[in-house]
Amino acid sequence: MKKIGLLIVALTFAIGIMAQDSGKDKKVPSVQLKNMKGELINTTELATDGPIIISFWATWCSPCKRELNTINEVYEDWQEEFGVKLVAVSIDDEKTKSQVPTYVNGKAWDYIVLMDPNSDFRRAMGVNNVPHTFLINKEGVIVYSHNNYTPGDEDLLYQELVKLKNN
Repeated sequence: MKKIGLLIVALTFAIGIMAQDSGKDKKVPSVQLKNMKGELINTTELATDGPIIISFWATWCSPCKRELNTINEVYEDWQEEFGVKLVAVSIDDEKTKSQVPTYVNGKAWDYIVLMDPNSDFRRAMGVNNVPHTFLINKEGVIVYSHNNYTPGDEDLLYQELVKLKNN
């Protein structure tokens, strides 16, 4: 019985690792999303200047907001060091998307915020739950993918930015 329990734990761990790495080495798909001003943005054009972090989030997701608020504290330094941009993609639906500008403006995020109320980009990127964060290189290739958030995950993202800069 203990062997079955250990096997289940091992399989759960392996699936978690595979899910965390899902989406790596793929290009960002082309999807048209609106920013908070209502302007259309093509997602393939986001990473043309350098690395980009794409973070899927929602106003109702506490871990999402904790992650983005924590990154906000170091974002200016990351921009200087790596030339990185962060795109926060809200998956709030028609009922809750009106809360996005209020929250973003209240937190004074200097991020590009895009709206994905129909989850088109979310599906195209293979995002099952939020928060889900991707690091994209300047060629538009996903080089890092991480699902969920616990304090310290921003340090892992920083290490990935360092690796990307050194390659």
